[in-house]
Amino acid sequence: MVLSGKGGTGKTTVSTNLAIALKSNYIDCDVEEPNGFLFLNPQIDKTEKVMVEYPVIDDNKCTSCGACVRVCQFNALAKVKEDIMLFQKLCHGCGACQIVCNNAAITYNKREIGRIESGKARDISINCSRGILNISEPMAVPVIRELLKNLSDNINIIDCPPGTSCNVVNALKYADGAILVTEPSEFGLHDLKMAVKLVKMYNIPFGIVINKDDDKDNIIKKYCRDEKINLFGTIPYRKETAVLYSKGKILYEDFQHRKIFDELTEAVKGALLWS
Repeated sequence: MVLSGKGGTGKTTVSTNLAIALKSNYIDCDVEEPNGFLFLNPQIDKTEKVMVEYPVIDDNKCTSCGACVRVCQFNALAKVKEDIMLFQKLCHGCGACQIVCNNAAITYNKREIGRIESGKARDISINCSRGILNISEPMAVPVIRELLKNLSDNINIIDCPPGTSCNVVNALKYADGAILVTEPSEFGLHDLKMAVKLVKMYNIPFGIVINKDDDKDNIIKKYCRDEKINLFGTIPYRKETAVLYSKGKILYEDFQHRKIFDELTEAVKGALLWS
């Protein structure tokens, strides 16, 4: 799994190029802004809807006792005078409201919140999949769970959402190892520390990749030494890199960058895949 404490560190850059170098599957779990397909450009041949449940209240049976409102931990239900109001997008589909209703007034229906797309990158023969959360939907976790529920037994590069939110936590449950991407800045170090703390909770092997490296003994390298964290490698801060990235090009197709990612791949294999 590839993750970062903050957005914009180069997580997707590392994920897509590692997937090519390792000839692995690529799974984009950043369902609110999935952009790995911009670089891998797969032919999408399968699309599935992601559905979630929500309660439906039968007004003919409901007595407005408020038991469902009191039991809801997500504030998806509210009692307004003698009516029960549903805030559909806050519902987590836990079923508690149905359990406590003594009048059998609550049933469940389903609605679409996103979709899963999958296909193969034709030029590089990599299986690719991504989740896409519908606009205005607040909960990404159901899409992430659906995306990851049937992972292949082969190597899977999971492009995680940024940060350390519940989206990341739910994706981490499927990881056997983690690559943390950061940048040599105070903001990068601050958020990296939170990501390291999160990964350690899962007791899985992990290491760090520094993107936009300044070729100096910077604060990230010092942090890795002090905390005895494996530094997998660095990606230099170069104009050429930015130009290729801005054009949607795969860095691994460039000779100089291929050497960087080949070395990074060997470090990842040694620490994660074969551990």
